[in-house]
Amino acid sequence: MTLTVRPFADADADAVSGVLRAGLPHLLATPELLRWQAARAQTPERFGALVAEADGTPVGVARTGLLHESAEPGLGFVNLTVRPDRRGQGVGSALLAAAEQRLAGLGATTAYAMVDDTPTDLAFAERHGYRRGRRSLLLRCDLATPPPPPVPGPGVRLLAAADLPDPRLLYEADLDVSRDEPGEVSMDEIAYADWLAAYWHRPDLDRELTTVAVVDGEVAAFSMALTDGRRHHRCGMTGTRRPHRRRGLARLVKQAVLVRAAAAGFRSSVTTNDAGNAAMLGLNATLGYRPIAAQWRYRRDLPS
Repeated sequence: MTLTVRPFADADADAVSGVLRAGLPHLLATPELLRWQAARAQTPERFGALVAEADGTPVGVARTGLLHESAEPGLGFVNLTVRPDRRGQGVGSALLAAAEQRLAGLGATTAYAMVDDTPTDLAFAERHGYRRGRRSLLLRCDLATPPPPPVPGPGVRLLAAADLPDPRLLYEADLDVSRDEPGEVSMDEIAYADWLAAYWHRPDLDRELTTVAVVDGEVAAFSMALTDGRRHHRCGMTGTRRPHRRRGLARLVKQAVLVRAAAAGFRSSVTTNDAGNAAMLGLNATLGYRPIAAQWRYRRDLPS
């Protein structure tokens, strides 16, 4: 086998999305999303994908960039995916070496990686010097029988994100909620223009399904909906701003997202949940989500 690692090109989008779906079946990986991400090379995220080719065929990909939402400098990410039938042949090691070299060139001093909770994947990460952090669960909800439509309380309006008069309202709520999100990395600093580019305009954000609860003119709670525009639905970040907590607003918006997703023809939804976030795990369970897989966040200090 002749193995080469090179930067992603637009012509790779179909093949690389196939690699991602083979390695991560529940990931929303479309050619359109990959091309959009590749076009973000000059944004604060400095996204870049590296493709491993075996005898001219893409068999693995490393997605890399900077964790630009954090006020802490020097944080990067590298997430590897290798086709299952090509593992154990040096593809992952070659990709990781190239990815860490790219991150170091961007000024990153620490690399974070999401690693599947399997003995083989965990051993690979630890063999390459990565240290285990927090665990997250991948949950799935069957939408053949969706939850009942939510009933907002007095003073609460449920809107699709597409119907907001100004997306800045969602930006302010997202930034506020993200400061309290469990995790090793604090996502607490992103300019409005960068948020628009990174989140509001991403091709897999479904603004018709994404739901917000508006109280006194501000977004008090929200639940993001991501889709591939075809069959797969993912419930993204869900949160409530501090002054509005303990009113059931997180349940309200997430329930609305699932009802809208079912009405739009999606037969299931997946979401991720920090394993230590008991409150959100409990909420997801009452909405019908059940664990189907898990990942660990690993980190490594890059050589200076």
